Amino acid sequence: MARRKARQRISYVLPLANSPGGHRLGVNGLALDSDNNVLYSAGRDGVICAWDVARSLDATPKKNGRTGGNAVAFRSQVQAHTHWVNDIILTHSKTALVSASSDITVKVWRPFANDGLSPTTIGQHSDYVKCLAAPEAHSDWVASGGLDNKIKVWDLDGAGERLVIDTGEAEGSAKGSVYALSVRGSVMASGGPDSVLRLWDQNSGKRITKFMGHTDNLRDILINESGDTIMTASSDQTIKIWSMAAGRCMSTLTMHNDSVWSLYSNHPQLSVFFSADRSGLIAKTDVRGSSSMDEGISMAIAQEHTGVAKIISCGSSVWSATSSSSINRWSDVDTTTDLEPIESPRQAAISSYVTRPSYSPTADEDTLSEHSTSKPIPLNCILKISNATPMTFREFEGSVAGSSIRRQSEITINGDSDELTPFHDLPVETIEGQNGLIKHELLNDRKRVLTLDTAGEVMLWDLLKCVPIRSFGKRHLDDVRPEIDTMESIANWCTVSTRAGRLAVALEENYCFDAEMYADETDIEQLIEFREDQRSKSSVLTSSSSMLIIRLVNLGKWVLRYLFAALIDEEIRRDQGYRDHLKASQPPSDKSKGNLHLGSLPPRKVEGWQKSDDDSESITTPRAGNGMPAVTPGLQIGVASPGLTQVMSNGAATGQKQPLGTAGEEKPASGDYFSNKPPPTSDPTGEKVTDSSSEGKPETTQSPVDGDKEGAKSSSLFGKKLRLNLSKKLGGRTSTEVAKPAVVEDKSDESSDKSSEKEEKPIDDNFHGVVQRMKIEYDSNMAHYPEDPLITCIQPSMPNETPVLKPPLLTSIIIQEDSPDSGGLADLYRGTVGSVGQDADLIEAVAPTWLGELVLRNKIPEKDIVKVSFVLQPFQDLLPGIAGPDGNARLNANRMLRAKKIIAYVTDRIDPHGQDEDDSFRPEEYIDLYCHDQIVPHNMTLATLRAHVWKTGSDVMLYYKGNGKKPHLEEKHAAYKERIAARDRELAGEEATPAAEPQAGG
Repeated sequence: MARRKARQRISYVLPLANSPGGHRLGVNGLALDSDNNVLYSAGRDGVICAWDVARSLDATPKKNGRTGGNAVAFRSQVQAHTHWVNDIILTHSKTALVSASSDITVKVWRPFANDGLSPTTIGQHSDYVKCLAAPEAHSDWVASGGLDNKIKVWDLDGAGERLVIDTGEAEGSAKGSVYALSVRGSVMASGGPDSVLRLWDQNSGKRITKFMGHTDNLRDILINESGDTIMTASSDQTIKIWSMAAGRCMSTLTMHNDSVWSLYSNHPQLSVFFSADRSGLIAKTDVRGSSSMDEGISMAIAQEHTGVAKIISCGSSVWSATSSSSINRWSDVDTTTDLEPIESPRQAAISSYVTRPSYSPTADEDTLSEHSTSKPIPLNCILKISNATPMTFREFEGSVAGSSIRRQSEITINGDSDELTPFHDLPVETIEGQNGLIKHELLNDRKRVLTLDTAGEVMLWDLLKCVPIRSFGKRHLDDVRPEIDTMESIANWCTVSTRAGRLAVALEENYCFDAEMYADETDIEQLIEFREDQRSKSSVLTSSSSMLIIRLVNLGKWVLRYLFAALIDEEIRRDQGYRDHLKASQPPSDKSKGNLHLGSLPPRKVEGWQKSDDDSESITTPRAGNGMPAVTPGLQIGVASPGLTQVMSNGAATGQKQPLGTAGEEKPASGDYFSNKPPPTSDPTGEKVTDSSSEGKPETTQSPVDGDKEGAKSSSLFGKKLRLNLSKKLGGRTSTEVAKPAVVEDKSDESSDKSSEKEEKPIDDNFHGVVQRMKIEYDSNMAHYPEDPLITCIQPSMPNETPVLKPPLLTSIIIQEDSPDSGGLADLYRGTVGSVGQDADLIEAVAPTWLGELVLRNKIPEKDIVKVSFVLQPFQDLLPGIAGPDGNARLNANRMLRAKKIIAYVTDRIDPHGQDEDDSFRPEEYIDLYCHDQIVPHNMTLATLRAHVWKTGSDVMLYYKGNGKKPHLEEKHAAYKERIAARDRELAGEEATPAAEPQAGG
């Protein structure tokens, strides 16, 4: 079976207001470079920030626990990922910061490199990447674990993937997601939702052993320096200590009463470590000098408002990251400080299970004592380290009284003195974050979005202009939307997301060109050649420049045209250079070859921007390549068969794809629908036009091969191959079908085709392939028309088709790929509106073909027109009907057809000479359209009518009625009905008279 092609999409991210650096959503990762005094943070907004913390590491807290002024300064930040960053780690001698993200990629950023490059992808998983680990700070590799049951080892010197460990396959189970990972020496430890701690050989990838004992998800893992002790934190509210030598759990610590999310220790034997849980409790435990982990001291040093995702410590500071966009710095606590004096029996009970360490402090610990607070440790911040610890007086008193005991992690700072109270009331310093978007609602017009940010502010955005429109302050989205939403029905053309704190819009080939809107609804200040609809006397829209106008603007086409405007300019410059070089490299014509007869060449199709003979405005307003303004296809009203929906648009004239069969070959019925100018191959009656040179000549029967030979000189290589295949299949039928000379000619063509096939280069299936095809066309034109100028093949849409937009230059543009082998979207390119021109080479290599066809050739993928069926009848028979002789009044038309066009369709049939008699009234000014007994607004489309007025899936019932401005229409119809009634009465009387005469005679 053929492999499914990777699906690509284009995304753009609207820029937020300029503000100082910082995160806009919660922070998930922290890493500290103590050598350079830089703190790195990574958050749910996909951003990695660098902070200068030199002052904070040397700052001494005051008596109130806070330092004077701000000790942290913003350094830099980079948009590393398009989804949450779940973990970061410093490695490669602290020159490389590796990040793991829910966008399934692992990236490395070298902040001190002189090249100034953005983070580069070193690998990816097939699902969210949750954690990272490295054996030491100088390691040249890093391991990543993800929800795809894989642990992957990546080389940081560019060698790629070193090792893959399938954690689920080793157990024969699908429960192998990796949430926690740690490496020390040759041992790698992993854990996840199955509550099992697994140890792996990081060289071979084979499993060493596994430990079972936790009852919930493993969230963090630490390994001591010697590699014989492992510490794990779990959502079962415990911390376990495992011995490699004994092969079992040595201690279970229960100082937390909620899921333990983060662990940190810089002690070689993990004798001093920090832990944090989902309730926001930050604890420090010191078991130095104790005989076991069950002894020692554990204390609550701080309490966050939400769960702590990451905690690290350096010097006298402890940093905590939560679901808030801010980062708090707390002063460390010296656990060697004496406990406060015992003033009550309760405090005596607490002090009874605190084992003081008996050891001599090291130099680093002396430094901590100098910078940390020196006040005695309050007994109310002491935590019960494990269940093996003797019962406290607090618990004993509660058990006797039979009262319920509050969880120790439920801290009351200003409550009873015997309740657990953290050592610090407030952080020493807070790195303030920014406000990010957390919720959105796309309005009915599909071009405006309401958003809600973390501060509760509601903002209205324009997806086309990429700018905010209006702020509504701190209100609820549900209260604001009814005030500004419109009654419209526009097809979905984009996917909107705020998962990274910003407004991101994703466009895919299969739906981004589905939405259209009328030009007079675009809110563009300067419109070029967007004139009002006109109706010719013959009720047919002609193709003359005075009548053919643009009415609908394709939203996806519109926004992509100007997101890549700088790329188009660069491609035009390159295209001009290539054509100039090609023309200059053309050798001068050789007169000795003047007698060489090349045969009659087909007329060259000249494409480009041309001036129309009957349109002087095209001098200042360039037209599209065919010399005519672009037209919105399919805006015709067609007669539908009763109970069926029939496609009535002319695909050849409109350029739209038609379904196979007779539906795409219907002939215009006289006066039944609006139609564009017939295609060149058909006359107004729909009959095929024959070549004038064949008039008067007898018709001869041609075989398929003979027919192909007629166009052999102008056919493409593909066409020649097809012709050869047909000749081989048909050659053995009869001796008269194919003559021998034809066979000889085909053989010569075959040999030439084979030689040309060898010379032809394959065309890339990407943006660059579009450029390649244009260059091939230039080469072909030079070969056939060396004396003629080379006309550019680049034909971007003009302002009369897509009005000028000016998106902000900082609007991010992302090209992503969803390959069958991965479980998510992988970034192929990231840039801005201002940088796409400079990145032309990279975009050509990774962008899809459909994007190149759109921005360079103004071509969008063909798609069937979506139509709506409706029944059109006069209201209470006050006006003539428009039904045909068969009485069928069922019609269909483009879903974007406006009600006033339907009214114009009606007046063309009931008042064909209305424009001649009185030009003061337009059709919609004297005819009203009704649906469900309410007047339909003139600019309402069929799609909106069905969605918001009719509200069912059946055919829409529409009624038309005069509003009194032309009463003679109803008078004429009433007189006509009276004449018909009189005639019917007369005929009925004539039939009754012969039947009555015999009775009178009798």
